[in-house]
Amino acid sequence: MLYFLGQLGEHLTAFNVFRYITFRTAGAMVTALFFVFLFGPGMISALRIRQGRGQPIREDGPASHLVTKKGTPTMGGLMILSGAVIATLLWSNLANGYVWVVLFVTIGFGAIGLYDDYLKVKRMSHKGFGGRQRLLIEALIGVIACYAISVLGDPSISTSLMFPFVKGLAVNLGWGFVLFGAFVVVAAGNSVNLTDGLDGLAIVPVMIAAGCFGLIAYLVGNQNFADYLFINYVPGTGELSVVCGALIGAGLGFLWFNAPPAQIFMGDTGSLALGGALGSIAVATKHEIVLAIVGGLFVLETVSVIVQVASFRLTGKRVFKMAPIHHHFEHMGWTESQVVIRFWIISFVLALIGLSSLKLR
Repeated sequence: MLYFLGQLGEHLTAFNVFRYITFRTAGAMVTALFFVFLFGPGMISALRIRQGRGQPIREDGPASHLVTKKGTPTMGGLMILSGAVIATLLWSNLANGYVWVVLFVTIGFGAIGLYDDYLKVKRMSHKGFGGRQRLLIEALIGVIACYAISVLGDPSISTSLMFPFVKGLAVNLGWGFVLFGAFVVVAAGNSVNLTDGLDGLAIVPVMIAAGCFGLIAYLVGNQNFADYLFINYVPGTGELSVVCGALIGAGLGFLWFNAPPAQIFMGDTGSLALGGALGSIAVATKHEIVLAIVGGLFVLETVSVIVQVASFRLTGKRVFKMAPIHHHFEHMGWTESQVVIRFWIISFVLALIGLSSLKLR
């Protein structure tokens, strides 16, 4: 919306700043941050009143959780989504198709998560939305989004999978790209969802990944930088930096209230939406494999669950004391803050490795 003020730059030079993606990214970040700061306390109070006993706590989890987390409201993702969406609408170029595709995925996944959280609170059970139905709807959203991305992109590369660290290596998947992209989006959403199990554990790695992809989107969307780095130029994706800035700002605001001991949990409302947003941005910028590196923590959490379930079904034995893996380390004696901060460090290191793919080719 404010992007169009840049057109006044022809008459008043001061308005030229609204044309710059970097300026609008910073503006989106600050706007989302202050929105969550201002309206967060009211949202928390309203959710606490409506939910009563708050989010149900797993009885098979660490015993301390039954004491420290009992009564904490969920659906805090509403704070993140409202701040991020409003900031994006305010600061991005609304004529850009990629922005609308990412918002479609973010809001769609957020709605699925909201319904899931609602059922859990209503039933006071961990059984929310049926797993198969939820995955089916997520897949449908992912297919629609990735089809739109393939239409918006350059036909010569829009259905190709790009490989990092190797200059010019790509595989044209044809229309299979839509299914592959949908898998990336759905997997990203559910991976972040699995990681969201401790205060502050998921939101900081999400912000780190959003920061990485804000930079990637900016470079991929700028032909000069893309040519210099030997990465594929995807016109229009630079605008997704503004979306990433909004996600970071909203995430910072949420972390203020989610820091231990958390006043609110993001719930599936936030984790599914944030993961879906990252997945769709990765598909749009042609950096799906880099997302698996930058978001390696989310991959690790997901793999730990898959290994645990497969091992128990095949052998009757568990590999980990509890899955996802962050609970395994709690059972080993790590405090919650130790798990969270050490996982943040891992996420930061993985982000550096992922970003190195921009230059190491």
